[in-house]
Amino acid sequence: MKKTGFIILFLLSTFFLSAQQVQADAILGTWLNATGKGQIQIYKTGNAFFGKIVWLKEPNGPGGNPKLDTNNPDPLLRSKPIIGTEVLRNFHFDTDQWTGGRIYDPQNGKDYKCIIKLKDAQTLSLRGYIGVSLFGRTEVWTRVKK
Repeated sequence: MKKTGFIILFLLSTFFLSAQQVQADAILGTWLNATGKGQIQIYKTGNAFFGKIVWLKEPNGPGGNPKLDTNNPDPLLRSKPIIGTEVLRNFHFDTDQWTGGRIYDPQNGKDYKCIIKLKDAQTLSLRGYIGVSLFGRTEVWTRVKK
């Protein structure tokens, strides 16, 4: 009897962890930002989620050269192209949202705390803030169809 109970408990916990992992990975993929001028690929490294810019509507600046991260607070990074810039860093899944990470805004070179929520399979809500989430801004991104 004890052996049967252990097997049932093991199977239920495996099912629960598997379902939670599927839910955690639901944000993986490519997303169109709120302005419609950039696409961000969200990927996973270990148990953390990251996002980098993979497409820009206007990838080049003056003179036809790639747009650079000119507003970056680190002078050494200002000469790097914006495409490839990591804008989401170190998010972890917690019940129904991704927390603990940071979002970088290349438009102003600032870095913010952030909470990510999946509104539905095609819509992502990101709340960037300083201090407490009450003082922040929410953006809605849409999934890019394959």
